[in-house]
Amino acid sequence: MRRSLPSALLVVMALLTPAAALAQPPSDGPDQTIAPDQRTAADEAVLSRGHVDIGPRYVDGAWKLMVHDDTGEQSVWRDLDRTAFQVPDKALLTVPDNPAYAFIGKPGAKVHVLPQVQNPEVTWVGWNTQDPEVMETVDRGVTLTLTGVDGPGELFVYLQAGNFGAADVLWNSTKPERQDIWVDTNTHTHANWVFTTPGVYLVQVEAHAKLVDGKEARHTATLRFAVGDATDTKAALTAASRTSASASPSAAASEKDTAGNNGGSGPPLGVVALIAAVVVLAVLVVVVIVRGRAAKRQGTSG
Repeated sequence: MRRSLPSALLVVMALLTPAAALAQPPSDGPDQTIAPDQRTAADEAVLSRGHVDIGPRYVDGAWKLMVHDDTGEQSVWRDLDRTAFQVPDKALLTVPDNPAYAFIGKPGAKVHVLPQVQNPEVTWVGWNTQDPEVMETVDRGVTLTLTGVDGPGELFVYLQAGNFGAADVLWNSTKPERQDIWVDTNTHTHANWVFTTPGVYLVQVEAHAKLVDGKEARHTATLRFAVGDATDTKAALTAASRTSASASPSAAASEKDTAGNNGGSGPPLGVVALIAAVVVLAVLVVVVIVRGRAAKRQGTSG
């Protein structure tokens, strides 16, 4: 059975102090095991409380970033495009007047927090690299990269150690660059997820790994959060990201290399350049011929 803490105590721990309890590993922690034949659920789901992990797995031989849903009687894997994480107003906390949390916002501001230590009233979101086929095929570990956040406010994901040290900020949506988290194989971790404004957040995350056979595996998916009681979870499930096209430079480059074009609906850039060069050359040839004929006519009339 997983341990949980009273919500009043969590309010104090999650932001007001970097308490040691925030860094406690989940009771199933690294000892969590995932069966190789766990079912993949096909239905849409809104997850509002309980234990879930983001992680890569193999589906019919294809590498895919999914969510391991442990909220029901039986654990299942879910497609992230068909899953929304609901963050209710029960997750609201106040940013303290403490420099350690200045990265979140002004003291006194209300923010929604999914904490590192389980609060039974909200979703407990973490990540794992414990799919059996992932552990068998991956060389050392997996990189989880934040490639873009589309939402009404900012997202911060951080770890709080139990030694009263500073928060280890892993993802910060105020920064435009890609942000990597290295995750060893057979790892199970939870962190604090902070949302500064209610609304729908679409969080693009890429899971990338080098495999033992020398190949690479890569997949980008969208985590969908409905933050605040007034936010429609259906809107989170159906929303289209405005940032995904420019959020992942490496993915765009990969698509360009694979398709042999610039990813648009028109002809490849190389073909366009070649056509333009031919047109220019043809114009020059015509100009030379016309001028030559004109010069001959002038010589004959002279």
